[in-house]
Amino acid sequence: MQAKAILASVRPRDIAGKTRRRLAADELADMVAVEPKMKKATAELKVLVKARGSRLMDLRGVGPVVAARTLADVGDIARFPDRNRFASWTGTAPLDASSSEQNRHRLSRAGNRRMNHMIYIAAISQIRLDTDGRAHYRRKLADGKTKLEALRCLKRRISGPLYRQLVADAERAHLAAAADAGHTAGTGPGGHCGATQESSAVDLPPHIDTSDQPLPGPAKTTLHLAPSTRKTSRPKTASATPGNKGEPEGRALGG
Repeated sequence: MQAKAILASVRPRDIAGKTRRRLAADELADMVAVEPKMKKATAELKVLVKARGSRLMDLRGVGPVVAARTLADVGDIARFPDRNRFASWTGTAPLDASSSEQNRHRLSRAGNRRMNHMIYIAAISQIRLDTDGRAHYRRKLADGKTKLEALRCLKRRISGPLYRQLVADAERAHLAAAADAGHTAGTGPGGHCGATQESSAVDLPPHIDTSDQPLPGPAKTTLHLAPSTRKTSRPKTASATPGNKGEPEGRALGG
């Protein structure tokens, strides 16, 4: 809309100016036609990124396009042992170009240039918005760095949180997959491993759960004492009963 307003205010009189205005109008018409397609594609990418369980878009400056390109190029984040290796792969780790008098770093042309461009887009977005990234960029300018050097510092700063978020997303996905595998393969109908539909407490009332029962007391004696065959010199006495003072009830078979 701003371009349309600017173009409408231009009234060239010479043939060259009229030609430039016509070309600019054609370019603007193409942009107006492609903008809805770009918005639709961006919305589709947003759905796909969320379907992957990624939270990259929670980072400032990272939109659906940057997040989708990052997921596609990175693949398995486990192949990067730390954030420094990740920064080297994205080309955001500057190369040391210091001399005896100055401490400088130069741009690294190594690494994945598509990922480097995605981090560049995130850095520019942070500079345009009121973010910590813009404050970091301005501090580097105040320290005497050029705009390109300050931008490289910001790109390196964005690479770290990007790596940590990828690692966190991978760990969360791994835990979710392990939990699903445990529920589908290693659990029984009761939700616990090896559970069955038959209750182990068959003698309990149906309205009382096993977890509500107190710990069982000593088991009752079900075996009777066998008659003693050992010969003794003492006279044989009557067997003990609950009312007599004999052997305590319940001593049987080593009890």
